[in-house]
Amino acid sequence: MPYVKRIVCLANSYKAPMGRCIAGREILPNGAPGAWIRPISARPKGELSSREYGYSDGGRPYLLDIIDVPLLRESFENPQTENHIVAPNGGWKKAGELSWNDLENFAEHPCSIWINSQNTREGHYDCMRPDQAATLPGSLLLIRSAELTVEAFTSRFKLGRAYRGRFFYRDKYYNFSLTDPLVQEKFASQEEGDYRLEDVYLCLSLTRPFEIDKRCHKLIAAVISRPVIPKQHL
Repeated sequence: MPYVKRIVCLANSYKAPMGRCIAGREILPNGAPGAWIRPISARPKGELSSREYGYSDGGRPYLLDIIDVPLLRESFENPQTENHIVAPNGGWKKAGELSWNDLENFAEHPCSIWINSQNTREGHYDCMRPDQAATLPGSLLLIRSAELTVEAFTSRFKLGRAYRGRFFYRDKYYNFSLTDPLVQEKFASQEEGDYRLEDVYLCLSLTRPFEIDKRCHKLIAAVISRPVIPKQHL
């Protein structure tokens, strides 16, 4: 039986091939934060097309939008216990916007960013084995960080410009791939280098095992700043 979940949009990020990954936390009837929800398509990679995540009036979800999302069924897969298959024809409805001051109610305070065990060539504590990921309760987190360094550079392992985010959490250093389209567009015309953002919320996502290295990778799916980075081409 189809159902509708009301969520606050905490991520709208790039997802191959040519799709989006949208995620948020459910808003309960009393306004309190509920479980994480990641709407996905029924395709193998779960990416959403613009038709599947569009508003009824033709708009697109933006960070901190409060959205009513039509869903068909749960689709949990290690380590993504938050996945739900979307209704194929979209029809999402915007019900409001969450304020910056209310965002803290949705933030989390884990002891660490999941399991700190493995690194990629360009990252730090940014991946883990699937059997490790299977022990986790979920694959999404929203944390607050006093500072984020956005690194814009030409990667040896990817065509075009790459973006990573460096930050500390509970005295541990992290360096994750950054897939937030607004951040990428903000720095696309800038010179390669490091750019500092202060007092931000980070929506972090843990992937399913990659085809190439068979590991689950940690990503910065969204950077929520004050003021919020302007809407561009979502």
